[in-house]
Amino acid sequence: MNRPIRVLVAKPGLDGHDRGAKVVARALRDAGMEVIYTGLRQTPEQIAEAAIQEDVDCVALSILSGAHNHLFPKTVNLLKEKGGDDILVVGGGVIPEEDIPALKEAGIAAIFTPGTPTGVSIDFIRQNIKRA
Repeated sequence: MNRPIRVLVAKPGLDGHDRGAKVVARALRDAGMEVIYTGLRQTPEQIAEAAIQEDVDCVALSILSGAHNHLFPKTVNLLKEKGGDDILVVGGGVIPEEDIPALKEAGIAAIFTPGTPTGVSIDFIRQNIKRA
């Protein structure tokens, strides 16, 4: 497959702040990836459905509301139910360090906290997507 990496950038839940997600989306685009941005206040169901419809390689979840322990795993589970178990899922936002191990155990491949250089996220996605 010789197409650009496709990434869905999503804001799950009632979080109304998307500046960070837009910065990440722009950095991914500038790195040569195709980026689909869902906009604010998406449900896990909407995110999973969009990821399948758009045939993405990666879902990047961004959250500041504190609902990450519920919304991130729910999104991963819905992706699996819809046949998207080969989609890399990463998360970012204000997430306490003590929550990260459980999120990774739930299927989130990486968590990027505030201050993470966008290059780190870009490199991680490039190195960890699964492609046929």
